[in-house]
Order: sequence, then C-alpha cells, then structure tokens
Amino acid sequence: MDRVNEEKKVVLNFIEQMVEDDLRNGKYGARVHTRFPPEPNGYLHIGHAKSICLNFGLAEKYGGMTNLRFDDTNPVAEDVEYVESIKNDIRWLGFDWEDREFFASDYFDQLYEWAERLISMGKAYVDDSSQEDMRRMRGTPTEPGIACSYRYRSPEENMRLFREMKAGNYEEGSRVLRAKIDLAAPNMHLRDPVLYRILKASHHRTGDKWCIYPMYDFAHGLSDSIEGITHSICTLEFEVHRPLYDWLLIELAIYRPQQIEFARLNLNYTMMSKRKLLKLVKEERVSGWDDPRMPTICGMRRRGYTPEGIRLFAEKVGIARRENIIELSFLEFCVREHLNKIALRMMVVLEPLRLIITNLPDDHFESLLLENNPEDPQAGHRQVTFSNELWIEKEDFMEEPSKQFFRLSVGNMVRLKGAYIVRCNGFVKNDTGEIIEVFCSYVENSRSGADSSGLKVSGTIHWVNAKDAHKVQVRLYDRLFSDPDPAGNEEKELEDLLNPDSLKLIEDAQAEAALVSADPAARYQFLRKGYFCLDPDSSPENLVFNRTVTLKDSWEKAKS
Repeated sequence: MDRVNEEKKVVLNFIEQMVEDDLRNGKYGARVHTRFPPEPNGYLHIGHAKSICLNFGLAEKYGGMTNLRFDDTNPVAEDVEYVESIKNDIRWLGFDWEDREFFASDYFDQLYEWAERLISMGKAYVDDSSQEDMRRMRGTPTEPGIACSYRYRSPEENMRLFREMKAGNYEEGSRVLRAKIDLAAPNMHLRDPVLYRILKASHHRTGDKWCIYPMYDFAHGLSDSIEGITHSICTLEFEVHRPLYDWLLIELAIYRPQQIEFARLNLNYTMMSKRKLLKLVKEERVSGWDDPRMPTICGMRRRGYTPEGIRLFAEKVGIARRENIIELSFLEFCVREHLNKIALRMMVVLEPLRLIITNLPDDHFESLLLENNPEDPQAGHRQVTFSNELWIEKEDFMEEPSKQFFRLSVGNMVRLKGAYIVRCNGFVKNDTGEIIEVFCSYVENSRSGADSSGLKVSGTIHWVNAKDAHKVQVRLYDRLFSDPDPAGNEEKELEDLLNPDSLKLIEDAQAEAALVSADPAARYQFLRKGYFCLDPDSSPENLVFNRTVTLKDSWEKAKS
C-alpha cells in the first residue's frame, strides 16, 4: 500500500518509498542515479514515455541524475536513425541527460575482460551445441536441464576458444559463451544463460572491431555497475532476469545497483511491439514511424499531442506492481486537459454549406472581435470578418428537423458564434437533390455582446466568412486498431486488426482567414470539432491540419 509523505502531503508510489528508505539509510551514499536504456532498433512509443518520465522524474524529485544509455549490443537491428530519434523524443518530452550520454558499446572492452574473468573462475564455458540442442537440453519449468559435454571443458580450453571466437575464427551460430550456474534452477534464466554470441555484422559505432557481442542480460547489469547507477528501474517482465543480474555482479565482486521492476504500460486499442510496428511501416500500412495514428512519441508529436499532456498522463496513471490495462481514452483525456488550456479557438467548417443573409447587401463587411481562449485571459482577441455570405456545416441544417434538433431549419433561429441571430427562410437544391444554399435573415440588434433584441435561441453554430475563407485540408484521425487487444489477438493477421476508418481526409474545409498564418508550434481548437495542429506536410499554398483529439470521448459513446 502506498505511503503518505507527511512533510509533502503526497502519496508515494512503491518505488519512491524504496528510494526514500535508501536515502534515509544512506545506501549508495544517499545518491539517486537512474538510467533510461533504450535499444536503438526502433522509435520510442508511449510505453517508453512512461519509463522516461519515471526515471528522469525520480532523479529530478530527489536531486539526482539520469543517464541516457543506448543498449547497442545487437548491430543487426540497430541504426543511427533510431539513436537520433530517441534523443529528439526525450528532449521533446522535456528531459535532459546533460553530458551523460553513453552506449553499451563504450564498455565492450571491459565487458570482454569480465567475461574472461568468469571463464578463469570456472563460471563460464564455450558451448558448441546447436540452438536446437541447447533449447532441448535446457529442460522445462518442471524438469531440470541436461548438461552437455562442453560444460566440462577446462578454463584453459574455454579461454582459448573464446579468444578464437573474438578473433573471428568461427562462423555465426557455431559457438556461444554461457554462464555456468545451475541447470536445475527453478528460474530458467539461471540455467546456464548465453553471455556472448558470434555476430559478423558491422556495428554503427565500433565498425568491424568486434564479431562477438554480449547479450542484453550480460551487458545490462554490468553497464549499470560501471556507471554507478543506484536504482535500475525495469518493467515487470525483467523480474525473472533479476537473479542473473545479481549473480553476475556478485560473482565479479563489483559495485551492485538495485534492480526494481514496475508494471509496464498497457493501453487498449494499442500495440507496442516494435517488431510489429516496424512491420506496419515496412508494409506501408502507415505512412511511417511518425504516422499520427502510431503509438510512437514522434507520431503523437505530429498528431498534436503536447509533452505536458503525456507527462500528465504518466503522472495520473501512476506506478504499479501488477499489470493492468489503461483505457486509451484516458490518455486522450489528459492530452485534452492540457490542450483546453493552451489551444487558440478558431472557426473551421469541415463540410461547407453556403448560407446567404438576404437582408444584408453584397458589399456588407463587418469586423467582429472574438476571444482566442476563454481559459487563458492572456490569450487576447482576434478580428473575424463577417459578410452576407458564410459557410456553415452541412449538419447544422436539416430540411425536416427532428424534435431535438436545435440548429437551422426553415422558420428556426440560431445564433452565429460571436455574431448575430439569424432566421432561416428557405433553401435551394441542385439537380441531384442536394441542398447547396440556405437563405437566412439576420436579426437587428442581436449582435453578441450587444444584444438588445430580447430573443432567446437554443442553438449556436460556428461559421466562416465565405468571402475571405481559406481552403484547407483536414485529416481526421482515429484509433489505428479496431480490436481492443490487438497485441493479444493471435488469431488474426496484423492487417486484419487495423481500423479501416482510422483516417478520413477532408480536402475542401473552409477556415477563417487568421489560419492562413497558422503557427506550426501552436495548437488550435476548431470550435465544436476538436483540437488540431498544423502538419509538417503543410505549405503556404496547401495548409494541412491534423485532428489531435475530439472535444470529448466520442469513441466510447459510439460503442455503447
């Protein structure tokens, strides 16, 4: 159960409790030093964002430090592109590792020396078995493993073979270095795990210096030790790896950090397997890693999520010991909370229908003052032009209105946002029966802020002046997957789990004139339509806006 810190009057999660106990007892010299250790084999996603917030956040809270360390132990899957994207994402989230940027490859020489030390101690051996034989002889959770003949090689022979592996004398898959622990251990990770394998691949930092590379479980804890990490925070799947983490540090008699596990982030309607996300990219099911439908941090950034919204989400979700599934709508709620405070209000009509005000002359021009954000008194106001020709949403007019329809229909009145009350007098259709124009008359003395008409209307709709409107493209994004548990659905192919309605393109939306100079860094609320941002694909001639989130959770309502 979480404990209340009486001094700060806040509830501590279990990791903070452990850290505060360590600080109180002087463990690690009363230091807090965490690390974020991504593997540069893909782009970071929202699950990584939670881990970033946790590691950097702990260090900030307790006056400590956080290292950024790339786990670059598998050159086959890694790339400089991923390294740079990871650094960009962390900076965008608002965190700084200062001069503490490290790579596991920085320690390859030291790791190799420690591997030789284990061999000389009789704690590691070279195994020539095939992967299939090793898998078979490893046993099962209920049956102990079987020792192969290579397990009884002398330290001298193992040292010679390991050095020959390093020299490139053997082919990939022909030999590995294994720890010599316990083939009957209940924990399968202690049944002589592989420490090194042969990979004849060029490394993005060390080139062709090495043809043997350490396994993650070998490099991880030893790198933590080299860097003086105090609290090595991992997701829950690494709990069973902790005994090996500790075994290596104890056997080598080196500085020992403490590994702590927490439940990783699980979002419904979301998949966070980098392998499967890469498949979507390669098969062009999405436009790239930064597709706004992707759960990647760069995708969310392009979609218009803010760092503050994501950090708020990480804070509210909290840190738990047990796995649970978080509603994607909760992430959207947190993003919406922040956007509501900062987004500039604008009027954009997505499906335009022309409205003619018949009792105003064609040359009528009026300038109205509208507030930019009612949540922010410092946001000020903007000028919006008004004429006798406007665009309104098609859905805001109904030829035969239902009882609960409070917008425009013949004989009915509505208020135009920030402007006048208008009464609908008629409409026209084209040859196919589609309504193409609505005719209204405005009510004198009904202007917003100076209304002396005495009329009360039930509906208010947004509009855009047709005479200076700017045509824009709008991309309406929804969930990428239609299945609430795409990661757990093994019966369907990945492409069959995709939501066919995850992207809707609107080519001829009409925007108020102020959006011609839209700021790429700004966030906008299109009145009644949601929160939007300018897409990097935009140009002055072709403005493209992405919908970040709707004004409220319409997805859950649609399902009910």
